[in-house]
Amino acid sequence: MVDPPAAHVHSAGVKGEVRVEEPDRSQRAIARRSAEARATVPDLELIAEVDMEASLALRADRGCSVTAMLARACAIALRDVPRANGAYRDGRIELYSRINVGVMITTEATYTVPTVFDCDIKSLDAVSTEIETLAERADGGQLAPPELTGATFTLSNPGALGVAGAVPVIVPPQAAAVAAGAIREVPMVRDGAIVPGHSMTLTLACDHRILYGSQAALFLNRIKTQLEEAIL
Repeated sequence: MVDPPAAHVHSAGVKGEVRVEEPDRSQRAIARRSAEARATVPDLELIAEVDMEASLALRADRGCSVTAMLARACAIALRDVPRANGAYRDGRIELYSRINVGVMITTEATYTVPTVFDCDIKSLDAVSTEIETLAERADGGQLAPPELTGATFTLSNPGALGVAGAVPVIVPPQAAAVAAGAIREVPMVRDGAIVPGHSMTLTLACDHRILYGSQAALFLNRIKTQLEEAIL
């Protein structure tokens, strides 16, 4: 387990006792990256609603996690829209040959984003197992530096915590990030009739210096299609 940050308690005032925590190295890095992203990245945000019936059937059949299905869907979309698998660095655009999906994993005091390398060429079962292993190693602070710095794209799944939707923070200099909301039971129209269904909100944030509106829409729609058709 990761040690909790050091804390100091100040004397009580009108707000009660004040407990001041000193952020650890990981938390300082997160604060620095978040401030950099919000201050320097001209981001564009797009939202899509995804029919999750086919993906839920696949999960029931294969026993894989929703996060693994999301990672695979994003990896396939990155392969089909290569500009999303890039970065803006020093006024130039870098495009990467490997598709490495960083998956946000929450720990007790902070979060980490370990990398599933070559996610586009691994099977769904392999990706699901790898994410489970990375989560265990992240909880024990056992991730190697390349696993924390090798991502070309970032995925977060706050829906696993019951959040309906969220706007992801782009990890500079990456081109894009996706956040998934919770899978919700909703009425849907099928063949002219209203029937029970399941939907998920996906939010894409992208660096508009790299990924323009039409390309971003194409990328997000590709992820949506992979999930709706369960081609993972």
